[in-house]
Amino acid sequence: MPESTDKQVSLRLLMIEDNPDDEALVLRAIRKGGFNVEHVRVEKSDDLLAVLRNKDWDIVLSDYQMPEFNGLAALKIVKDRNKDLPFIIVSGTIGEEVAVEAMRSGAQDYLMKDNLTRLVPAIRRELADADERRALREAQQTLRHQAYHDILTGLPNRWLLRDRMEQALKYARQKQTGLAVMFLDLDRFKNLNDTLGHMSGDYLLRSVAERLSLILNERDTLARLGGDDFVILMLDITGAEQAGAAAELVLKALHEPFVLDDREMYLGASIGIALYPESGDEFDVLIKNAESAMYYAKDQGRNNHQFFSEDIRTATANRFTIESDLRGAIRASDLRLYYQPQFTLPDGRITGLEALVRWVHPEHGMTEPDIFIPVAEETGLILSLGEWVLRQAAEDSIKMRNAGCSLKRLAINLSARQLYHQDTLDMLQDLVSRGDLGTDALEIEITESGIMQNPEQAVANLNAIRDMGIGIAIDDFGTGYSSLSYLKRFPIDILKIDRSFIRDIILDQDDTTIVKTILAMAQALNLRVIAEGVETKEQYDLLAELGCAEGQGYLFARPMPCDDLISFFRNQECA
Repeated sequence: MPESTDKQVSLRLLMIEDNPDDEALVLRAIRKGGFNVEHVRVEKSDDLLAVLRNKDWDIVLSDYQMPEFNGLAALKIVKDRNKDLPFIIVSGTIGEEVAVEAMRSGAQDYLMKDNLTRLVPAIRRELADADERRALREAQQTLRHQAYHDILTGLPNRWLLRDRMEQALKYARQKQTGLAVMFLDLDRFKNLNDTLGHMSGDYLLRSVAERLSLILNERDTLARLGGDDFVILMLDITGAEQAGAAAELVLKALHEPFVLDDREMYLGASIGIALYPESGDEFDVLIKNAESAMYYAKDQGRNNHQFFSEDIRTATANRFTIESDLRGAIRASDLRLYYQPQFTLPDGRITGLEALVRWVHPEHGMTEPDIFIPVAEETGLILSLGEWVLRQAAEDSIKMRNAGCSLKRLAINLSARQLYHQDTLDMLQDLVSRGDLGTDALEIEITESGIMQNPEQAVANLNAIRDMGIGIAIDDFGTGYSSLSYLKRFPIDILKIDRSFIRDIILDQDDTTIVKTILAMAQALNLRVIAEGVETKEQYDLLAELGCAEGQGYLFARPMPCDDLISFFRNQECA
């Protein structure tokens, strides 16, 4: 748009004119009309092409008849260059038929040189019309871009990815070459998003998009499908080895920390790969199969890549069935809480209970937590599942107290996602405030890996839980960081030695050494220790000899429903 000065409007004028005197008359009229004119005059087609290439113009004024060519030819050159420039013919010889032809060809107006009174109003009108067309064109371009690109990252969205993949498939069929579709999901991103807030989550997603864009070939397509799901389309892939190497480069790129507010954030990724033609020859099939392989990568421990196979198809179908059935079970309260007692090693007195969720599937019977808990974690169902566990534990706790059982401790597991979610803290506070779960008895268990996902936020949330009077235990201790420095940072009361160290403690000297080390660390920090998975008298005796005060496992009691537990208590001395 022409720039305004205090009184004048800057105008970049391209004149097609062979007569310098007529040029001067036209310029004089325009300047008197309030324009500050920057102009160039040409009278040959080659010169016209040159100035159109080298400079942007606001308007074109063209004579009709010139020695080298005429106004209609000039108009065609302008239009052929895709220049949406107002084009006005200013001539002394143009007739009505020629004028009509010029208007049909795209000229906006025509004037006679001997009557320039309409020149300035015509220029103002056409400049305004050009601004409107430009604004409409930009709006249409914006809408088109938004329709085919992700607003947050600027990457292609599903629709543009589909278009590019269909073109890539056509090319691959013609050239008889391969391509790879990688479905990438960020590991533990949902926990970080819940913890840090959506603005920080959006920053991380943009950072991931930028980092991945830097390592990909310009012929590859990186798209965001939504949430933390990305897809990479790679052309001319010769086989699994090449695709796997590319996936490892992606994982390596994401291994480096992301800096947010002077804090380092670590994001791994799980990648599923579907190859054309082995894993499908259509967009929807390849995307679905790559996504299935991604879920399998998560099941294999995250931060790895997996290729689609028929076995994975079956496993994924089972996973979605589990998810659907689990949603229904939570809504219908078809889950069960079992409780496993914890005992002192010297005399076998009950010191507490751990609440363990169980699912009796209507078709498949008892479904192991190892099967449905990971699905609940990944889909976010863990939040509603965790809420059900807390409320059911509160009801059972009241039932046990009414039956005469006095408990020192009731331990409930929290996933990392629950720990970082404000709703969990609010629910704990609500239950404690109402007295449904006495703070002198309530304890939460969280894994090492869970608190190390975001140590700063974990410290804050665990302190908030401790301020409610709730005890805190580290579950599966020894399998992760197991560092004295990190133990000193967190408000911890109990360490639970992971069952993997107890299983072979009689035969494996290394396991014995690890248990001794954990006991020494706990003693230095004045923490209680519970050994998990105590199943034999030999394990019991050795742990007691090493100084471990408490244990939990089948040697003492298996997990049992609330009613069975009450009967069990009646035969024991409640501590």
